[in-house]
Amino acid sequence: MKEQYALAAVGLTALGAFLVSCAGTSPESTPSTSAPSAEAPPAARAEGNFAAWAEGNVATTYNPDLVPLDAKAGAVVTVRGDGTETQLMVEGLMPNRHYGAHAHVKPCGADGAAAGPHYQDQVDPVTPSVDPAYANAKNEIWLDFQTDAQGAASAVSSVDWKARGGEAQSITIHENHTMTEAGKAGTAGVRLACLDVDFTPTQ
Repeated sequence: MKEQYALAAVGLTALGAFLVSCAGTSPESTPSTSAPSAEAPPAARAEGNFAAWAEGNVATTYNPDLVPLDAKAGAVVTVRGDGTETQLMVEGLMPNRHYGAHAHVKPCGADGAAAGPHYQDQVDPVTPSVDPAYANAKNEIWLDFQTDAQGAASAVSSVDWKARGGEAQSITIHENHTMTEAGKAGTAGVRLACLDVDFTPTQ
């Protein structure tokens, strides 16, 4: 059965406050809506309006029908101890719609494939990785969400490991929630958009 995710819808004016105040404490390994705290400073943050690909873009859309031009995305990565919490927030997407989202190993590029595969703590020796022993929300950073009536949403992932330096560099938004069954685990359909985020720990 497909894993379910807890998601928090947000208002269209909340993105700036989110990026200023985010530093979560949720111990779960799947997206949650746990309240943030100031326990540790963010290790990385990113914010941008989606645009067509160009060098220097923070946020790129590959499908403006589902991730419109000028829609917003923000992310905060917080490292504490041996764990990492990632918070994603979006505004201006299609209303009342499911999307998938994951950390990927390369920066955004001219097309969705440029970001490479999902970042994994324990790397699957088989490519593409569709084995749920590797493609799961404890071994990867999953940030699936469902937008509200205004096209806004947020999601949180907490894992008990730190990304290796330079090996997790973006968040990709996909067209569907992430599959979990063997042979399809980790897949979420077409790559719709990408946000550059450097997950390298700074602590």
